[in-house]
Amino acid sequence: MELRLTRINDEVFVVKDQIIQLDSRSIEFVKNLAIKNPRGRARICAHKSPEDSLHEMIIAIRSDSYIRPHRHKNKVESFHLIEGEADVVILSDEGEIEKIIRLGHENNFFYRLETPRYHTLIIHSDVLVIHEITNGPFDAEASEFASFSPSEQSDGVVQYIETLKEKVSLYQRL
Repeated sequence: MELRLTRINDEVFVVKDQIIQLDSRSIEFVKNLAIKNPRGRARICAHKSPEDSLHEMIIAIRSDSYIRPHRHKNKVESFHLIEGEADVVILSDEGEIEKIIRLGHENNFFYRLETPRYHTLIIHSDVLVIHEITNGPFDAEASEFASFSPSEQSDGVVQYIETLKEKVSLYQRL
């Protein structure tokens, strides 16, 4: 079946159909978009509007994509792993690692966060593909970015990611 999508921008596509079915071609489509995208990510939204009360997305994220540590007030977020491997890193208000949830077919395939805690991803596979569910409506201002982390466009991103990866590695050895 041909997937009917509305393009919102280079990263976001919304399924037009009322009954949605996604297959391996859909996964390849979103992965290829993420690979080509400058920010290294892309998504297919099953929900029709940012105002919807439930948001479901198939998201592909390239391993070099920077997901700035952030938290959400009054939001629940869950990931169901489709493909790849990553660490969900939960951070304190000061930026110290509090917990790491390893996602992968030999590890956890599901993660849920229902409290406003800083979190980010360290992706170990070339591309990570997840099914994310969160409550809407979407409000770009509702995400609080961690002051201890650099913004996406800043010069400190590469150094921050390398330092965080080292901390994750040390934490996992303890």
